[in-house]
Parts: sequence; structure tokens; C-alpha cells
Amino acid sequence: MKKSICFLLLSGFVMLISCESGWVVKDKNGSLGKTDAPVAKSFSLTQNQVVAAQEGRLVVTENSTSNFGAEKVIPVQFEILSPDTKSQAVMLLPDGKSGKRSFRWFESKTKIKNIMEVKEDIESGQIIMSDDGKPVLRYNYKTVYEKDAIDTLAANKYIVTANDTFMANPSIYAVARSNYIHPLYGLNGELLTRDWSKDHPHHRGIYWAWPEVKFGSQLGDLHALQIVFARPTGKIKLQNGPVFAQIEAENLWMWRDSIPIVQEIAIIRSYHATSKGRIIDLTFRFVGLKDSVSIARRGTKFYGGLNVRMQTPKKQVISVSTDSSNIVPLRCWSDLSGLFSGADKSSGLMVLQHKQNPDYPGDWIQYPELSWVQPTFPAFGTRYTLNRGKSLILRFRLFIHAGNKPDSELSKMLWDVFNSDAAPKLSFSFSEME
Repeated sequence: MKKSICFLLLSGFVMLISCESGWVVKDKNGSLGKTDAPVAKSFSLTQNQVVAAQEGRLVVTENSTSNFGAEKVIPVQFEILSPDTKSQAVMLLPDGKSGKRSFRWFESKTKIKNIMEVKEDIESGQIIMSDDGKPVLRYNYKTVYEKDAIDTLAANKYIVTANDTFMANPSIYAVARSNYIHPLYGLNGELLTRDWSKDHPHHRGIYWAWPEVKFGSQLGDLHALQIVFARPTGKIKLQNGPVFAQIEAENLWMWRDSIPIVQEIAIIRSYHATSKGRIIDLTFRFVGLKDSVSIARRGTKFYGGLNVRMQTPKKQVISVSTDSSNIVPLRCWSDLSGLFSGADKSSGLMVLQHKQNPDYPGDWIQYPELSWVQPTFPAFGTRYTLNRGKSLILRFRLFIHAGNKPDSELSKMLWDVFNSDAAPKLSFSFSEME
């Protein structure tokens, strides 16, 4: 790594002192910068840099042939920080020229503020994530009962079909639950997700669950909260910083609330919102703990996987896009947008699938009358076996945006940056159970 001695003292900026250079980002077509995407890389830091990073003072600024004094400090956050091995750093790439971009390390004299925060709410005991004091989401790790519901809007009209006949008596599905995201907020504080709806009371914001969980010859329903349930173990790890906040939590799928059959680790990471929007990355690991455990969509053909139940906005528009199989790269995303209650402008939520997910691309299932669109897993007509001691890993990215759905060009760039080599790869700190 090339060494350099650099000094910078500007009114309104951090004062910087000598450092090591550098961080090179290859942004061939400018997609990373045009979307303010999070990028990550591993570095061998000096002892002084490790100390500065531990104190929140290690930052970067971009090399440029333009006026040096006009450059701004870019916050950096570390996923792994070690004086002995490579440290993994994350930043939000600012907009700039496409192609090869070079950044210099600096040690600032003042600590960069941790604007991304996640903490336990004293009143509810749930996990609250915020961005510079503004709410981002709540992760309900502990049990939520109907009396705790914060969704007071009238339920949507719904349709009972031959494939959804269990809703003939929805009250039996009004079951206490945990392990889901709700509320999820828009960029202006508007409520995007729904919980405890009168039509489908088991729908619970954003949750990862399957309507068919098979254990031996028996069948349970993690989606509708019947027979098998995701229960918290108490193992949870929170991380704050200037770039992102992260939750890592362990749950066990308990068969009849007595037999653990699957270990689940969920990572929820939200990045600082920019003028482009807010990115939230979801990574899940599922490990079978017993023999003969499998998961499937409803009837192996309909819904199941990452479930997304939204509030119903005015002028709702749902769109899905999956490239044909002969296109490289094969991109895949959905979007639900409109005018949500409490907002004076349209906004929405995009869901992007990662190309490394098994059975990619997953089918899109939508129920407009329920403000529902989801990427399904596993593939149509199949069951996925959660083999004992082996991991299933699924990755998704949420993009919260202002305005109507992003245009085709921006949508392509958002998928590209999520699936690029520069994107952070969320790693698990909790070990697999045997």
C-alpha cells in the first residue's frame, strides 16, 4: 500500500492528519456512485489506523485533480476491525465520475458521529433502528400480542379463494408472534408496513416464513402461526455507526413449542439514507437441527418466503420485473408505491433478489387487494430440504424511495450494485448449532 503524508484544515470540515492511502473502487458505468451504494473492502491497517478506527476517527477523501480544498470527508465504518488481520471497511460511495476512483485514508482529530443507531426500546423491549434520530424500523424480537398493535388503519377488502380457504375463520390466526419487521418507515416518517390486519391477522409487516414446514410426516405453518413458531433465544448483537446500523438475532423454529427443528440467524442492516433513498440489506441463515425438515410455498405453487405486507396507499402501483433466462445478467426486482397515510408525496418500497440465492430468480407473487408483493422460495412445485447441519442462506435488499417507482435504468443499477463484487457481504458472527 502506498504511503503518503497529507494535511488538510478547512472551516466546516474535519481537520485531518497524516495517513496511509488508499482505497480504489472500480465503478465501470457509474452505477455505484449514481445510487450512493454501500461498498466494502478489506485492508491491512497500521496500528495507528486501527486505533483511529476504534475511536471513530478513520475516514477517507477522494483523490482528484480538481481543487484539493473542495474535497469532503467520507465516513467509514468497519465490519471487522483487527490489528492482526485484514479489516473490512464500508462506505457509501458518493456520486462522481465513472471508472476507477481512488480514495485516501485520513485520521481525523474528532470522532465521526454515529448517526445510525439501534437500541432496545425501554417500554416495549423491542429493537428500534434510527437514522440521525429519525425512525427507520422496529425489529420485533420479543413476542407481540394483539393488544400491542400499533396499526390502527382500517383493513383492506380481501378475497377468499379456493387457495386461501383458511381465511374463512381469520380469528384463529390472530396469534402472538415475534421475529419480524414492523413498522418500516418511509423517508419522511410515513408508515409503510401493516400488522394485525383484520383480514389476515397473521400478516406481520416484513417476515420470513413458509406456509408449509414439514417435519417427518407432519405439516406446520410458520407463515400462519400454526404448530411451528420462530422463538427468540436471547442471542442478539447490535451495531451502531456513521454508515450503517445492524441487528443480528438468533431464533429457533420450535415444533409445537417444544422441539427445536431449525436454527435461524437473521441480519438486518440499514444504511444511512441519501438523496437517492435508503438501502436495507437482509441476510438469513437456516440450519436444520433434525432430520426430515423441509419447507415449501402454499401448495408448493403460491406464496412463501420473504413476505411483505404493506399499508394500502392511494394510487397504489405494483410492478415486477424478471429478465428472460437468456439475458446476462438476469435481473429481478419488484416495487410497490403510492401515497401512504401521513405523507403528502408518493413513496415506495423496492425488493431486490440476490443472484446467489438458491432457485434464483424466485417467482413474484402479488395480491394487490392486500398490498402484497413478494419474492417466493423455493421454486414452483418443489420442497426444499433443510438438511441437518447444513445452511440455507437467502439475501435480499430493500430500497425505500421517495416518489413513484424508480425508472428502468435506475432499477437496473440498483440490482447491479447489490450483486456487484464491491457490495458488502454480510457475515454471521453466531455459530451454527449441531
